[in-house]
Amino acid sequence: MRLRHSLAAVCGALALTATLSPPAHAATGDFSYRFVGLDGSAQAVTLHDPVGPGCLTIPEAADPGSSAPAFAPHNDTDAYAIVFTEPDCTGDSWTLRPHGRPASDRLTLRSVRFTG
Repeated sequence: MRLRHSLAAVCGALALTATLSPPAHAATGDFSYRFVGLDGSAQAVTLHDPVGPGCLTIPEAADPGSSAPAFAPHNDTDAYAIVFTEPDCTGDSWTLRPHGRPASDRLTLRSVRFTG
């Protein structure tokens, strides 16, 4: 009898934990951008199901004193992406629609935030 009560308590706790934990993704889909690598060539990065909520600083463009900003973002997620010209979601910003077309190379970014 004690085993049955213990098992029921464990199952109840697991079910409660599973229903209370929010999803870790801010957006479903891909967000991509380009940046200039150390060798001077353009490279591409794709973030699959970007994690959130909060601000994501682009690692390859995080330091304005030693790196060029990333460019040509493409938001192919189900959320709006707000791209910022500075790290930590500061500076000028532009909003990219969900599943939108790729932006031009002239649109630069150092951070991004996804919204519902």
